Amino acid sequence: MNEFTWIFIAAVVLMTAVELWLSLRQGRYVQAHRDEVPDAFKDQISLAAHQKAADYTAAKGKYNRSESVYGMVILLLWTLGGGLALLSGIWSQFELGPMIGGIAFFLSFLVIGSVIELPFSYYKTFVLEDKFGFNRNTPSLFIADFFKQTLLTLVMGGILIWVALWMMGSAGDYWWLYLWAAWMAFALFMMWAYPAFIAPLFNNFTPLEDANLQKRVEDLLARCGFKSQGIFVMDGSRRSGHGNAYFTGLGSNKRIVFFDTLLNTLNEDQIEAVLAHELGHFRRKHVVKNMFVMAGLSLLGLALLGWASGEAWFYEGLGVSTQSNAMALALFMLVIPVFLFFLHPLMTSLSRKYEYEADDYAASVSNADDLIAALVALYQENASTLTPDPLVSAVYDSHPPAAMRIAHLQTNTA
Repeated sequence: MNEFTWIFIAAVVLMTAVELWLSLRQGRYVQAHRDEVPDAFKDQISLAAHQKAADYTAAKGKYNRSESVYGMVILLLWTLGGGLALLSGIWSQFELGPMIGGIAFFLSFLVIGSVIELPFSYYKTFVLEDKFGFNRNTPSLFIADFFKQTLLTLVMGGILIWVALWMMGSAGDYWWLYLWAAWMAFALFMMWAYPAFIAPLFNNFTPLEDANLQKRVEDLLARCGFKSQGIFVMDGSRRSGHGNAYFTGLGSNKRIVFFDTLLNTLNEDQIEAVLAHELGHFRRKHVVKNMFVMAGLSLLGLALLGWASGEAWFYEGLGVSTQSNAMALALFMLVIPVFLFFLHPLMTSLSRKYEYEADDYAASVSNADDLIAALVALYQENASTLTPDPLVSAVYDSHPPAAMRIAHLQTNTA
């Protein structure tokens, strides 16, 4: 143990304490407003729906608190508890060499981590979501998804780890800069490849068949100057009752995707307004701006890794005595989220700014009242609380609270 050990422990304890405090605060605030629908929503949301959202929020809070404590314990077991050191020692017995042995060590670390998280994922799906009527998944589909995700991790993760270890071992002192460039190239490739090759492994995507809706969508795209490969409906109802819509892809592979659950919840006017909001993100270049932010954070992170990976205190402070490139990557992957947690409010504030801008754009090319109606319908359908604690929302919620967002939209209808 050294000074970095105590810094790490303090950061982990503080992060977990803040998470638990915020969760308890959210639960108390939501329950205090459980028995009365906010004035702005009394004509659209029933008391029963409002109470369901409050109870769902409370149940998710309890689940998240358990997951936070569990995550803290697992993190400390991997590091100071000797888990990574033990796993590294097991693979070292096979004398596979630094490259093959490093890849085997890191991939086994990822797979074991996925297995460790499996019970919580299963509980969330088949207990929590099922209790509130959102789960449409089956155990067989759940297990199939897990094995598909694991296979993708082994294949794609193996390639990435090979590139990273090769650069760390042969690209000189500035390997982290070359690795950052490779990571950015991979991220752009995945944005292009995901909709056509990865997403169909988990869901079915069919062209939108509603001729009237398709005509309205195409007219909106033409007004907004947006070209896509197509408009698709995803069978989200196979797994969940929650609804959504999104853009995905890059260049010629851009797609518009509607969850089938969303199409069953909203009318055509509301769907057009929701799509106009998503187009607002495109027109205001939010995707590009987010890419630059993430590129900057990734560059800073890899520069820190480049420095820390050559320092003995980094390994010793996290419970590891043997230094290796693969170990440095694994330790950094575990540690960096702890310190990034404290950037949540900043990232949330930026995201909310983008949401307001997208709403303003939607109001300019469609009908703000339709977007308001769509938001209310989706909040009710997804059992999202209308009364989040303001501080908790400011820390975590990428979207503004319903009341603030609708009040902002109403300025466009005045």
